[in-house]
Amino acid sequence: MVPDTSTSPDEAATDSALSGEALLRLLRLASPALPVGAYSYSQGLEWAIESGTVHDAASAREWIADLLRFSLARFEAPLWWRLYRAWAAGDTRSAAHWNELYVASRETAELRAESLQMGGSLKQLALELAEYPPDALAQLRGLEPASYVAVAAFCAAVGGIAPRAALLAYLWSWAENQVLAAIKAVPLGQLGGQRMLLALSPEIERAVAVAEVLEDDQLSNFAPGLALASSLHETQYSRLFRS
Repeated sequence: MVPDTSTSPDEAATDSALSGEALLRLLRLASPALPVGAYSYSQGLEWAIESGTVHDAASAREWIADLLRFSLARFEAPLWWRLYRAWAAGDTRSAAHWNELYVASRETAELRAESLQMGGSLKQLALELAEYPPDALAQLRGLEPASYVAVAAFCAAVGGIAPRAALLAYLWSWAENQVLAAIKAVPLGQLGGQRMLLALSPEIERAVAVAEVLEDDQLSNFAPGLALASSLHETQYSRLFRS
């Protein structure tokens, strides 16, 4: 049986303070300048725009919020939480288990390729920068194939970043990339994008709260709209994004 790597809400509530070094690491992980190629993916949003499902700021916000509620909050974020606890404990067996589960859950070729490309890029970056202890990097080197969620959780855990803050930043970075895709493809203005991020902030906080308390048998990535959008994007005639 894989050990439980979750944590209690009380424990998570105590981790809000960050040292200067940890804060700077967190800002770097959440930065759009992180060289993992996140800007090149829309995760099906581009097809939703092409089909007319997403056509303005309100419908874009609804699409992104639904993905947060029904996909990330109930599957990817709880897996990130478990991966963080596994890496923090040096439990490579659990980390490998949750990584494999996430990779297996990708319903389309595009979603799988996105996670592995970004995960491989972040893994390579972590190995080349060598800012983490050698024994931890040896554990990361053995993770293959490496999903983005697994490597991001590794960088946060081994980098001494508090879990709640790190997961908030992880989901913020995801939402920011979705909003940037909407700005380019709907299109929306920069002010509209900032309004959308402001409106999505409570959804991000709720997603973290859900992720912290879900039991293993409550995890679910059932999001048929996302799977269909991603599948249809693979043959979309005109594309700006890779997913």
